Amino acid sequence: MAKLSVIIPTFNEEAYLEDALFSVRFADEIIVIDSFSTDNTPLIAQKYATKFLQREFDNFSNQKNFALKEATGDWILFVDADERVTHSLEIEIKEVLQNPKHGGYKINFPHFYMNRFLYHHSDDVLRLVQREGAKFSGSVHEKLICQGSVGKLKNKMLHFTYKGLENYIKKKESYAWFQAQQLYRKGKKATWFHLLFKPTYRFFRSFILKGGFRDGVPGMTVAAVNAYGVFERYVKLRLLWKGLEENKKY
Repeated sequence: MAKLSVIIPTFNEEAYLEDALFSVRFADEIIVIDSFSTDNTPLIAQKYATKFLQREFDNFSNQKNFALKEATGDWILFVDADERVTHSLEIEIKEVLQNPKHGGYKINFPHFYMNRFLYHHSDDVLRLVQREGAKFSGSVHEKLICQGSVGKLKNKMLHFTYKGLENYIKKKESYAWFQAQQLYRKGKKATWFHLLFKPTYRFFRSFILKGGFRDGVPGMTVAAVNAYGVFERYVKLRLLWKGLEENKKY
């Protein structure tokens, strides 16, 4: 069977990391790429990781591409500290690597919020790829690129992304600054269309089109915060064009 490397990026993830590492112990190599955590993340990582790397964070793609160059496996599985590989997904990954039909595979991520998994608020994300030719692009909501066709695994990856409402909103705020910077560098400007229509559509898409209403109040909350994140992105873009917050550190 082909050799599998797992890459996990971290920053102050002591509350979540050990369970993530335990869930991928079947891998031939585990690489943790850390952004100089100030909690016990390094100590936890070094208990399980084959390689523990530290690098000053500049953006998500560069961080993961740095770790990718250190990987020795034929295949790479990217896992975040708040994600868990289930036993059924582990078995499926092992089966796929015995006879792969694609150059990469997407995995479905139902999000966990308010003590339940939101199966109507989930994403199919490319996470398992052949190492040869794989790379990330984009500084936030980075995109993984691989050679060859892309398939999809049947089993799900558990994602404990929402660590409370306050944390979720702060996360959206942080992403909004990254995204606003990207748009600013491309010369894009925020219009009333971006400020009014795009957030409204994001809520409609999440809550209605994707069936978030079936997840009850948690589904409505996630849809509302996602819409807020879109609104904040374009508010911050307007601030950048007005010369405000230009020196904000991310």
